[in-house]
Amino acid sequence: MSTPGDLPAIAEGRDPAERRLHPVTPLRRAWAPVTVIAGWAAHDPGQAQQQLTRLTATTIFAALAALVTAASLYGFLSWRFTSFAVTDTELRIRTGLLFRRTAHIRLDRLQAVDVTQPLLARIAGVAKLKLDVIGTDKKDELAYLGEDDARALRAELLARAAGFAPEAARKVGEAPMRPLLHVPPGMLAVSLLLIGATWGSLLGALVVPTLVWFGTHSVWSVLVAGLPLVGGAATRSAGRFVRAYDWTVGESPDGLRIDHGLLDRAHETVPPGRVQTVRIVEPLLWRRRGWVRVELNVAGSSNSVLVPVAPRPLAESLIAQVLPGVTVPTALARPPRRAGWCLPLWWRGHGLAVTDTVFAARHGLLRRTLSLVPHAKVQSVRLTQGPWERFRKVADVEVDTGANKTVRARLRDAEEAAALLYAQADRSRTGRRDARPERWMAS
Repeated sequence: MSTPGDLPAIAEGRDPAERRLHPVTPLRRAWAPVTVIAGWAAHDPGQAQQQLTRLTATTIFAALAALVTAASLYGFLSWRFTSFAVTDTELRIRTGLLFRRTAHIRLDRLQAVDVTQPLLARIAGVAKLKLDVIGTDKKDELAYLGEDDARALRAELLARAAGFAPEAARKVGEAPMRPLLHVPPGMLAVSLLLIGATWGSLLGALVVPTLVWFGTHSVWSVLVAGLPLVGGAATRSAGRFVRAYDWTVGESPDGLRIDHGLLDRAHETVPPGRVQTVRIVEPLLWRRRGWVRVELNVAGSSNSVLVPVAPRPLAESLIAQVLPGVTVPTALARPPRRAGWCLPLWWRGHGLAVTDTVFAARHGLLRRTLSLVPHAKVQSVRLTQGPWERFRKVADVEVDTGANKTVRARLRDAEEAAALLYAQADRSRTGRRDARPERWMAS
């Protein structure tokens, strides 16, 4: 196995040396034939049991031996025919045993490079490298690499994406990180107990078994109906806690880094300049404590959570790192009172603020969500108005972002909405003209 210092030098005009994945990789891929057989058995368990009863013990052991041999051979060959290489302009990944596939990932199109470690991978000392590329929905990945090799390759790819020359990129190494925020486990646990989804799951786990008891008076029926609901509620809450455990956000020259996970560790990057929308979510029971959740829409990336829970001042300081120059508006204008005829009661949860840098729209009465869209990220803007809205002289203003998302300012005064439509189009043109280039930051 190579070490971080053994990354191959790439001479100009010469093909780079092909590199292989970690030797533990065949163990992961050997499960594919086993999974196919298990899927067949699960699809038709009666037929599978019938076939097994016809076989003798000797035949079963011989079949298991053949299966293990075939799985091991498949894992080895798939590993043997998988390689990658880093050139001056791209990361090239070759895969395929029977049908060869070569992925050419341009370094200047890299969106994010994340390192993830499932529990068994952590035990084995290996890691998975996931690559977000602009214009693709599915991540390419290299699984598995040695943990040190994965971090070294990630650092080299980011350095090259930032514009460093090949030799300089290998010397840069992993950029240093300055911690900005850490979510304490106690705060995370309390926040999960104070969201509606948790209480809704628990309420369903109590109500459904009670109704089943009154309808059947059967303990077994109650257990059959109640245990899956109780288990599902506990699993969802525990799963969220495990995924968000030890959530840490830090600042580095290549963007904001996010590390989290109790069993499976994930090391993600929020690429600079690619965040299209920031959402501040306030569940009802969090407001008294002043807690919020911050979510992101990043063009071409699946990273969606910046911080699962944090005090609002800390969250706003992180937003300032993600959207330089943007200040979260404190006062939002509500729709006119006549909008209540279009959306009774819930109209009060909507609000709008437009500053020199951001379009901010809020919705939700119990669970408030404030969406922030920098003017430079607005791709199009439009006004929509249904028949009843026309009668009440209100309209919606919608802005579309580069992440294929739409943010709506609902139930604005019709004249205000028309003026906002043209003003926002001008702000977007000016914002795109003055925006900084969307490049990785260099140290």
